Parts: sequence; C-alpha cells; structure tokens
Amino acid sequence: MDALDLARWQFGVTTVYHFLFVPLTIGLGIFVAGLQTAWHRTGKEHYLKLTKFFGKLFLINFAMGVVTGIVQEFQFGMNWSEYSTFVGDVFGAPLAMEALLAFFMESTFLGLWIFGWERLPKKVHLACIWAAAIGSNLSAYFILAANAWMKHPVGYEVVDGRARMTDLWAVLTNSTAVAQVPHVIGAAFIVAGGFVLAVSGYWLLRTRAPMWRAAARAALVMTALAGAVVAGTGDMSARLMYEQQPMKLASAEGLERDTAGAAFSLVPGIEIPKVLSFLSAHDPNATVQGTEDLQRRFEQQFGPGDYRPNQPVVFWSFRVMMGFGMATVGLSVLGLWLTRRRREFPRWLSRAMLLALPLPLVSVIAGWLLSEIGRQPWTVAGELLTASSVSPGVSLAEVATSLTIFTLLYGALAVAEVVLLTRHVRKGVEEQAPVPAAAERREPSLMY
Repeated sequence: MDALDLARWQFGVTTVYHFLFVPLTIGLGIFVAGLQTAWHRTGKEHYLKLTKFFGKLFLINFAMGVVTGIVQEFQFGMNWSEYSTFVGDVFGAPLAMEALLAFFMESTFLGLWIFGWERLPKKVHLACIWAAAIGSNLSAYFILAANAWMKHPVGYEVVDGRARMTDLWAVLTNSTAVAQVPHVIGAAFIVAGGFVLAVSGYWLLRTRAPMWRAAARAALVMTALAGAVVAGTGDMSARLMYEQQPMKLASAEGLERDTAGAAFSLVPGIEIPKVLSFLSAHDPNATVQGTEDLQRRFEQQFGPGDYRPNQPVVFWSFRVMMGFGMATVGLSVLGLWLTRRRREFPRWLSRAMLLALPLPLVSVIAGWLLSEIGRQPWTVAGELLTASSVSPGVSLAEVATSLTIFTLLYGALAVAEVVLLTRHVRKGVEEQAPVPAAAERREPSLMY
C-alpha cells in the first residue's frame, strides 16, 4: 500500500460520511418548508408542531453537513494538489457560485428562519425557510455540475498541462449533469422521506395522534413521487453511460466481451435477455461493449495501463443501490394504498417504516460508490489519471496520520449526531414552543 491508496481511502471515508448528511439536508429542508406552508394556509397547530420538530432535526443535520464538508476541501491541497492544479480553472467557477450564491443564500435565510419566530411577519418567515431549502438544492446543482464534468469534460481546452474553461454554460449544462442532478436530488428526497417515515413510525407505535399520520402520509407521497423521478433520470443516466462511460456500464454488469442483445444480470447466474441493450440504447439488439474489449481499445488510445475499475465493487454497488432504493419506494407505495381514505396505519406497517431510515441511506452511498469508483482509473475521464492526481512528496506516514485523525474525528461526530437526533426524536413534539399569536387564525383545511 502506498500514499495514493491511503489518499483514496481518506477521500472515500470523508466523502461517504459527508454524503450521509447531504441528501437528508436537501430533502428535509423542502419537507419542513412544506409543513410550515400547511400551517400558514390552514392554521392547524399540529403542522406548526411538526414544523418545529422536524426543523430542529434539519438544523442538527445541516450543522454536521457543514462541518464534514469543510474537511473535504482541505484534501484538495493536502493529498490531491496535482488534480487541483489541473481542474482549478474549470472548477473555480461552479464552486465559487456554490459558495457565494447557493450556500450564502442557504445559511443567511436559515439564520433568519431560526431567529425569526415571532419577530418576522408570518409570510416573510415562511419565505425564509423556502429560500434556505432552495439554496440547498442550488448548492447541490453547482457541485454536481462540477462532478459531472469529471465524468464528461466539456467546455474546456488544455493549455500548458492545465484545463482552461472556454464555455461556462457548457459546463453547467453538461448532459451528464442534466441527468445526474435530478437523479441525485430525487434520491435525496427518498432519503428524507425515509427519515420522516421512520420517525413517524416510531411515534405511531406509541400514539395515534393525527399529526403523526399527517407526517407519515406526506412522507409517503414525497418518497413515491421522488421514486418516479429517480427511475426516469436513471434511464437517462444509463443511456449516457452507454455513450460516455462504457467501461463503467460494462463493469456494473460484469460484461467482459462486446455483446449484441446483451442481457441484464439481476445477480450472477440470473439474467433477463436483451434488457441491458434495451436500457442502454433503447434497442434490444444494440451492442454493449465489454470490459476486456474496452481495455484493449483504451491501451491503444491512452497507452499501457489497467483501465478497468474494481469490478466487484461496481457490480454490487449497482445492485445494492437499485435494490434498497426500490424497496424504500415500494414501501411508500404500499403505505399509500393501505392508508387510503383516512385508514389507520397498521402496526406492522409502522414497524416496517423503521426500515425506511437505513435502506435509502445505504442505497445513496452505494450509488456514490458506483459513480466514483466506476470512473476509475480516471479523476477526469480521458484527461487525468488518479495516479497522476496525488500530491507529490506526500509520504505514506503523513497520509496515514491524517486518515487516522479524520476517522477518529468523524467517529466522534457520528456519535454526537446519533445522540442529538435520538434525544430529540424521543422528546417528540410536546417540548415544542406554543403556537405564536399570529397563528390563531383558522382557515378551511387544505391538507390531511
């Protein structure tokens, strides 16, 4: 093992940990804004209580996401300076827009929302949480656009060994980004919906308070709709992968040789004929390139080297992503059917909803592994190899030391996160502040 291996482990550990908070923040912000909107329109007290309850969970998660995200940026200078030198002129614009526009918008309006209860006009206060939630999604857009450029670089030229941006609009509207952004944000809404389902299920097992049914039903709707978005954009991503990242596609399917009418492998030994070709090119007889044939072509194009990613990791990450994601969405659809026409939640369904917390989290982490490990051995596809991206002069001992420190620090933060979230969930809504005077107005019910 050398410094490159440990640097990759370090970036993987910190990114996976950070990515546990990002999707929950993206989806939960919109959910809280929706709850506050329901309170604003109906005046029903339980919507206010739910807003404050899930709002505090959102704030805890947001704070952890900020802390863990900052650490990631340090690594670009610590372990990946050659990568930073190559991509800096391209990444500078979208990352600056993320920090100066999206994150600034998100954090500023979130602060106004936190301290604006009973201080700001009701409509202005509601606008603040919507602005903060929209800022979270804008932040995701700019970061995902930069990430998409690594997989499908466009709008640039290489000058003196560095990528120079020639078209910002091309970078921001990269076809890979157009498919990746709604796919990831849709997955984030599934994570947030699963989180709310698990919390609601926990309380439905203890009480039949109508507010928990309202929260659970809203989460079921959000998760089911997000599942449809993820499925549609997943189809777009598969076709783009067929065109732009054939090695990742072949590795995800364990396909070694170019095959016309390629079958889709559910698990090793169980295949559905011609489905892979249909999903990839919308043609059941299309030829899908295999890893061994691609390896030979890439050696001719880029020179000697192994251009195949870690196939077992990519293969199983794809199946875990799909399986766990589909299970969560399936649970939401089943829940909507069983609780239609104001029917109560069966106790077995409330227990099953507890699984909606880990399943989508595991799914999005598996999706990230598929996306990033599947791009290997490139950091920038066709331009910069991972082996050429690491900082020169960084020793194995130095990377091992920082990896150990970050792992211990993140372990402590994980304990803090779980303790804070668990403590707040167990308190329930009874600890929340009373309804402000401005909420005394009642209007006809529009929800629940």
